[in-house]
This record gives sequence, structure tokens and C-alpha cells, in this order.
Amino acid sequence: MDSGEFIYGRNAVMELLEQQPEHIGKLYLRDQLKGKAIKELEQRASSCRIPVQRVPGKKLAELVGSVNDQGVVASVSAATYMELEDWLASVDLSGNPAILALDEIEDPHNFGAIIRSAAAADISAVLVSKHRQAPVSGGVMKASAGAVLRLPIIRVVNLNQALITLKESGFWVCGTDMQGDQTLWEQQFDMPLVVIIGSEDKGIRKKTRDHCDMLVRIPMLNGIESLNASVSGALISYEILRQRQLKPE
Repeated sequence: MDSGEFIYGRNAVMELLEQQPEHIGKLYLRDQLKGKAIKELEQRASSCRIPVQRVPGKKLAELVGSVNDQGVVASVSAATYMELEDWLASVDLSGNPAILALDEIEDPHNFGAIIRSAAAADISAVLVSKHRQAPVSGGVMKASAGAVLRLPIIRVVNLNQALITLKESGFWVCGTDMQGDQTLWEQQFDMPLVVIIGSEDKGIRKKTRDHCDMLVRIPMLNGIESLNASVSGALISYEILRQRQLKPE
């Protein structure tokens, strides 16, 4: 969330109020909007000493555009990204952490949905680059239903260099590719892992694919050629979770 950014929607704003209220500068509510959820938002903002202003719907549209803001908009400060080195210093490799690395996911709704699934499946972090990647914005916050606050978002200048660093630190790199040797559920994920999710139109870039230790495919039937990136991210996140929750015999 860059300076001057806004988030919108009741759930996304409440999540930010509960998790990181220090990032909210002001809460805007549509005139005459009432109800239990709105009262809870006002009370939470008041307890955090965040100013609340009632404004016409037109004012909200000026702030966030023609979106389903649900009559709730908050101004927010800059997003907090983690540095890769700081995250690596804090992680325990014996727990086999898993990271989703996004290779040029530029659509904010896809980005937000990937974060939401990753958080729900207990993925350890999401890795993004500074270029050709949607930033953490109000749209991403809403699409993630606030889950962007629940797991580290690591931002790097060069994704390929970050993969080299992670491999040197003990991680294995897995790419999702239709030409993968094994299906998603045939591959074992019992190691510190980075899973690369490519864009819908291009998939994983060749130079990035070259860093992969393994490639897995998601079986596609009935002539379907690809899945939305957020769907692919959700499927692999939950396969990792499924394998890690299996009880030993």
C-alpha cells in the first residue's frame, strides 16, 4: 500500500483495524450507513484513536473509483514488505517452510486471491519482485480479505537472484508447468520449498524455470489449457498442506 493508498470493504478494513491499526490514517463511512458491522467498525476505530468521517457516496467514489466499497474506505500508509535476508534469518528450516514465488502476477485480484489461499493453507511467505508485479494495494487487500496482513510478503529486486539465495540457504525450487514430469500429487513436498507460480499468459519465464529442481503439472482435461494463476496457487498450497498434515503410519 503506497502512501496515499486506500483500502475498501467492511471485512478488509476490519481486518486491518484488528491486525495493524497503526497503518490507518482515517476511516471514511458513507452517510446514513448503519448496522452492527458499521457500529463495530466505528467502535474499533475509536478505540484505536483513528478519526472517522461520514461522507457522501460520491466522496468514496472519488477516493477509490467505481468499486464495491460497501460504504467503507480507509486511508492507509505504506505497505511493510520483508527483506529476504531478514526473513531467512527468522525461519526454521527444520519445519520445512514453503514459499510461493510469483513470476510476474500483475493482476491485483489474482495477487490478493493467491495471498488469501496461501495464508489459509499455512504457507510461510509469498515472494514477489519489484517489477512487473502488482503491488500490495487496496484492491489486493480486499481480494485477500485482509490475509495480506497474516503472512510475510517478501519483495526483491531480482526474482532469479532470490531463488539462487534460497537454494544456497537449503531450499528446493519447484515450478508449475504443463510439461512437468510429475503431477501435483505425485511430487513429495517434504523439504524447505519454493513453489513458482507463473502468469496466465506466459507461465514461468525460461530463465526462472532454469532454477527449478523439479517441475510439476496440474492435470487438465476436456481441452482446457491452463488455469487462473490464483487457482493454481490454491491447488498447490493445499496439496502442500495435505501432505504435511498426513499422520505417520
